[in-house]
Amino acid sequence: MSYKSIVVNLDVDGPIESVVKVASELAAASRARLIGFCAADAYLPVTGPEGAALVAQAWQQMRDDDERRFKELREEFESLVAGVVKTEWHEALDRPTPALVRMSRGADLILTQALDGAATGDTARIADPAGVVLQSGRPLLIVGTEKASVPARKAVVTWKDTKEARRALSDAVPLLQSAAEVTVVTVASTIDQPVRDSMADVDAFLTWHGIRARGEAIESIDEVGSLLDFVDAQGADLVVSGAYGHSRLREWIFGGITRSLLDRNRFSRFMSA
Repeated sequence: MSYKSIVVNLDVDGPIESVVKVASELAAASRARLIGFCAADAYLPVTGPEGAALVAQAWQQMRDDDERRFKELREEFESLVAGVVKTEWHEALDRPTPALVRMSRGADLILTQALDGAATGDTARIADPAGVVLQSGRPLLIVGTEKASVPARKAVVTWKDTKEARRALSDAVPLLQSAAEVTVVTVASTIDQPVRDSMADVDAFLTWHGIRARGEAIESIDEVGSLLDFVDAQGADLVVSGAYGHSRLREWIFGGITRSLLDRNRFSRFMSA
């Protein structure tokens, strides 16, 4: 099991060096093609009928500026990768979230940054991680801000017996196989036999994939707080979790632990839905 096609999403206005570095390391380790991608949409200024011509001119100027920025980012992307892996480049004059979701059709994995955490930010310039992970059907690796690298030094899998967590565990196998240390943690108000059985099954699954993991069961009614405290105490640089959310009036709303993990930018977060 490995990733053979990886999309790295680049924010049109943001720094790209760290996310490209991690993406190229992972693509090289997986012998995968690396697809650089950037999308941005121009704002449509609001004005009266008398200003329609000026609005059209301003809108076209913004699109021209974005196309020039695409060219600059492509040059920077190709310079950073520097022939280490096979690359492609794609760009779109469109809102980043739906454009990236379409781009993910040909990918095993998406990489991005989310400097604003779970906040959607500027939807015309920045891909919303909530929309991407819940709509794309692909795993999303959100690169952390502190010394992110592949392989991970310490990986923590936040486990609960749900389809999202099962999907995330399976999707993350290539990353967990290369991690120096893997811990599977679950938090429940009562650590009963069904919880122990699910942890045993996870351990067996990982063992069959050549991954040695330590299990940790925490009895607590504060799932979010206990999980975050554990992740911080471990000094994890990669956290694997299911992404939980629901749709409301076209907005994707994350559950507590998912939103909390997104807001912790220090470490990288791997999510599947």
